This record gives sequence, structure tokens and C-alpha cells, in this order.
Amino acid sequence: MDTEDYVVITLPELDTTRSAVRGPRAGLRGAPSIDELGVEPKTLDRAGVRNESARGNLVVRAGVPLRLIAPREATPEIEAAAAASPNLWGLEAVGALGSSRTGAGITVAVLDTGCDTAHPAFARLKAAGKIVGQNFTAGAIGDVTDTQGHGTHCAGTICGGTVDGRRIGVAPGIDKLVIGKVLGAGGGDNAKILQAIQWAASQGAQIISMSLGIDFPGWVEELVAQRGLPREAATSVALRDYRETVSVFGKLSDFLSAFGVLVVAASGNESDRPRYSIDKSPPAASANIISVGAVGRGAQGYAIAEFSNTGCDLVAPGVDIVSARKGGGVSTKSGTSMATPHVAGVAALWAEELLSQGNLSHQTLKAELLASAKPIPGGALDDFGSGLATAPA
Repeated sequence: MDTEDYVVITLPELDTTRSAVRGPRAGLRGAPSIDELGVEPKTLDRAGVRNESARGNLVVRAGVPLRLIAPREATPEIEAAAAASPNLWGLEAVGALGSSRTGAGITVAVLDTGCDTAHPAFARLKAAGKIVGQNFTAGAIGDVTDTQGHGTHCAGTICGGTVDGRRIGVAPGIDKLVIGKVLGAGGGDNAKILQAIQWAASQGAQIISMSLGIDFPGWVEELVAQRGLPREAATSVALRDYRETVSVFGKLSDFLSAFGVLVVAASGNESDRPRYSIDKSPPAASANIISVGAVGRGAQGYAIAEFSNTGCDLVAPGVDIVSARKGGGVSTKSGTSMATPHVAGVAALWAEELLSQGNLSHQTLKAELLASAKPIPGGALDDFGSGLATAPA
């Protein structure tokens, strides 16, 4: 019988008697440990898939491709203007520069293309031994070298320190940075991303930031080219896998919420406003994941970015964003990929605030993050969600 590669997720039984979870490793009946979560690649036939599902495990096709939500590079003119600005507009917009919080005591994970951990933006964390990384792509397991620069830029926005005299990070005081390299030259897939989420949670991440999305057209093409399926059949199979991927990411995120883990993801850059807009793509489309759209500065205030997808929970600055460039210095990029780390950073500031009150859990963090967002006048709910992510005072 034909077999295929899957990811099987085993969710241990939760202790539902606990009303709140204040640590990322608590919450299981008997032996409270996130390490009991199982994410295992398996080769299964149809009977094997049915058996795993009957045991209550989550099963999803391993090879469904996820790709970088590619940013738009800035023109030389925009780069020059950004270089001349004394402060970064994104940090000002979310209130990070005026916040009394820095993210102290909080662990944030970035699942992306890796990170240039030798960049001066991460010098404090590097010197303190507070950066951990794992490579889920080809190469040595500890090599998180960022050959594309995307992950470095995102990490810089979350927690970067001072670069060329300017603060670039929303939460520069976080306790620990967890880097999962899940996107290589050929992108990534369900197996890599799901294993990385498990690993990040095991490292104590309270916030997981992902600027990536499912490559639906690419999956259809792979089914046609490698399996010889007619395009109509390949599209049908891809739709099934798409639904399963959305469901599994949502259920895994819901499970991790009991351990105090908040997952934040980019909605995608497939829109071309005003001609058309596209709904958010997975994993941002999954339940229990905070979906992030991008805004820029308009004549009347903040305006939805032309590329930003709909269906967002929150928005954040995502146009002409200055952050760390691999190899040193800074670069300017635009995309929901740039908005997402702003939200992850703001979440770290709120997590510190709640931790100081002895009231940090997934539920309280998510509620505070959404409730504190500033509504955008005239903005459509689908475009802006609760509004602009805003840091505590």
C-alpha cells in the first residue's frame, strides 16, 4: 500500500483544573513538562493515518511547503531618508520609546531564515549567553547563519539594541532570544516549522514570531511534477492539505496556550490594493494565532499597506522599517514580515508588565495585547482588526 510522509503530533492530557498558567513549562497533569509534547515525522499508509487519528493524535502532511513572506526592499532614496531620521517611526508608532518596559524576564522565539547573532544589535544577549539557536534546514544543527537577512531584520525589530546611535528594537531588554532556522534556500515545510515550534516552546519561549506562509501554488506544482497528478486532482489534494495544515497549527497553538505560549504570524503580502485584497494565509489563518497586518504613514494618519492581507487581529508598522542588516549596519524593508516582529516586541513588553503583577498567562497576555490596541479611524475591521499594537506606558 502507498505510504507518504506525515507529521504526527501527540498532545499530552492537560490539567484542566488550573485556571491560569504562569509559566511556559507548567500545565500537565502528573508531570508538568512541555517536553511531553510529541512532534514526530512518520511514514504512514492510509491505515496508519487512521490509527494515529483514532489515538487522538494530530496528523498532517509533512511536505506541505511554507515559504518566506518576502519583503519589499527599499529604494536608495528611502534608505537615505531612513538613515537621516533620529528615531525609527515604527518604535514611535507602537509607543515603545515611551514605555517603561523593555521585555525584561521574557523569552521570545523567531522562526525564520536564521539570524546574524554577531550583529551589534544583539551584543548584550550574545555576551550574556542568552541566544540559543537550532537549524531545522540542511547543515549543522547549531548553524543558524542567515544567508538571506530576513530573520536578522525581524529579530532586530523585536529586541535589537543600539545600532549607529539609534535603538532599533521594540523590546531590547528581553531575557532570552531563541532562533529557529526553518527557512533555507528552498523554503521550509510543515515538518520543519512544527518541530521548530515544539523546540521553541521547550526553550521557554513565551512569544513565538513567524513571518512565513504556506506556498499553495508551489504545493500544487509539486504534486503535478513529482507525483504525476492531473492539475485538477493536484489542486483538490492541495486543498485538503491546506485545510489540515490550518487545523493542525490552530490546535497546536491552542495546546501551547496552556503553557503560556503566544504565537504571532504575518498575514501575508499577496494583496494589491486598491485593485484587490487577499485573505490571510496560514499559519496566520489558523485559530489561536495572532494574525498581523501592516500599516504605513498616510496623509490622514496610518493607512493599510497596499500589500497587506485582510483578516488581521492587529496591525503594526510594516512600511519602510529600519532594522538590523546581516553583516552589520541597518537596512530598510517593507512587508507584513516587518509588522509581525513589532507585535511580538509589544507582546514582550506587555508580558513583562503582567509578570510584574504576577498575572502572566497566555489568556491575560492575548487579552491585554488586543484590548490595548489603538483603533484606526475609518479602518475596516478586516483590515485593522483591534487596531494598532500599542505598548504599555
